Amino acid sequence: MTLTSKGLHPRNKHQQAYDFAALTAAVPALTTFVRDNGHGTLSIDFANPQAVKTLNQALLKHFYAVQHWQLPEQFLCPAVPGRVDYLHYLADLLAPLNKGKVPTGSKLHLLDIGCGANLIYPLLAQTEYGWKVTASELDPQALAAAELLIKQNQLHHKITLRQQHKTEQIFQGIIQPDDLFDLTLCNPPFHSSAEQAQAGSERKAKNLGQKNTRLNFAGRSHELWCEGGEAAFIRRMINESQSYAQQVVWFSSLVSKQENVPLLQQQLTKLGAQQHLIEMQQGNKQSRILAWSFMNPTQRQLWADYRWR
Repeated sequence: MTLTSKGLHPRNKHQQAYDFAALTAAVPALTTFVRDNGHGTLSIDFANPQAVKTLNQALLKHFYAVQHWQLPEQFLCPAVPGRVDYLHYLADLLAPLNKGKVPTGSKLHLLDIGCGANLIYPLLAQTEYGWKVTASELDPQALAAAELLIKQNQLHHKITLRQQHKTEQIFQGIIQPDDLFDLTLCNPPFHSSAEQAQAGSERKAKNLGQKNTRLNFAGRSHELWCEGGEAAFIRRMINESQSYAQQVVWFSSLVSKQENVPLLQQQLTKLGAQQHLIEMQQGNKQSRILAWSFMNPTQRQLWADYRWR
């Protein structure tokens, strides 16, 4: 099944232009970066990494009551509206199992593959839906930064971190025999090489009128690229997911490149998985979520009746 959106999810809190009066009230440091964009409206310089980080701090504090958020240099800085959109669409996959209402609360368990230093999905999932979250990460420095965010926001009882020790593994070494997850999500590495990642940064910098390619979207190597790019990464994820077919209701991943979708769907069909493709649009950016389940509808309903009641 394919679902197409022409804008942000209806539950997304970022439908309107940024209210900089409210945002600067939440984080006064943002005032330094707010300026007239030349068209009579206020904005920030999105090519300035510190401006983007400070905007994120304000968005997270004002809309989601996340009091503390910071990001070490050279880690991927996420766009909050797009990240929360992913969560809203994933939540919709669970609603049919709960009489049409998105289930909330700590009985729901989300697995974030590759949480990064920004910890954005766990923070948003916890504040928007109250879900329990387990988050994996390969990079020890990113893991330490994420742990600091958990500590500062007093979320140890709601968000758990696990380190992935092997680059060739995704679910292996993370999902334990007694684990049960309602959802998994992942924002996989986009590029297939360091050179391709650098070229992508240069294109973005050019579009923003900047010569500096070490911008807010720079990211560390494991965040940006892997051998074979996102297609190879997601193929490996799909293959590994078979081993956890009865421990997860819905697996999912972002797919940035439309041309990768048909082969991934063919792979899922061959494995007998039910799948959903959700087309998303945030401004001029288009992306998509590929979700799959090895459980049949009856099994999913039995899971929900037992786990969520």
